[in-house]
Amino acid sequence: MPELPEVETIVRDIRPALLGRRIDRAFLSHDDVLRGVTRRRLLRGLKGSTVRDVFRRAKHAVLDLGGQRLVVQPGMTGSLIVHRRPLTPDERRYAVLRAPLDDGRELVYRDVRRLGTLLLLDGRGWTRYSSAIGPEPLENGFTPERLGESLGRSRQAVKKVVMDQRHLAGVGNIYANEALFAAGVDPSKPAVKLTPDDHRRLHAEIRRILWAAIDSAGTTVRDYRTGTGEQGKFQLELLVYGREGEPCRRCGTRLTGTHAIDARITVFCHRCQS
Repeated sequence: MPELPEVETIVRDIRPALLGRRIDRAFLSHDDVLRGVTRRRLLRGLKGSTVRDVFRRAKHAVLDLGGQRLVVQPGMTGSLIVHRRPLTPDERRYAVLRAPLDDGRELVYRDVRRLGTLLLLDGRGWTRYSSAIGPEPLENGFTPERLGESLGRSRQAVKKVVMDQRHLAGVGNIYANEALFAAGVDPSKPAVKLTPDDHRRLHAEIRRILWAAIDSAGTTVRDYRTGTGEQGKFQLELLVYGREGEPCRRCGTRLTGTHAIDARITVFCHRCQS
């Protein structure tokens, strides 16, 4: 699933083309991506609305339409692109939501396996939705102490807490693996047992790696594409994710992979992470 850097990249790419534009109409090919909104309400809500802002919250791309907000979570195979030309047959085939704009361009949410979600929320609904998500790790208010408070309340594995969107917004499996390795923290260690020094190192590495991934337009392992349809480049800089069985680039020890922590692949170095 696209994480914070991928969605941030998408938002930065599509924002200039959408600001101030009016959505002339909208078309939806499948209802199974909708959450808490009917097809009729979604399409009526989008038609004639003006895009006032485009921003990211956690792993969501959000279009501020004035009284409503379209919230897109791309999932593993979703993408948001503003097209300046007619769609190809392949692009039309997987275009779940199409929204022609008043300048002739078209906003398209494409999702091959339809694993993403679309929500249309009013002001109160958005406030409730956003308030259930934890702090943004790249904001100034996110401090080592704030991270430590979340970790100190849980006996779960630290990797699970870092990935829990109620505690920290936008960090998923790829960047949790990378940050824990860079900080030298065992991903299976109970979060409550981390020290203040662990908090400082992990906080610093989460922020450093997220910024680096944004600078590289995100990580493309398979399906992710930027808001211009390109692949990300951070996969070239991954030190542990996807490298199970390969030598650690710090000490040469064979990297271990396990699904025991949270059912997703966790790759780590026994020697470098304690």
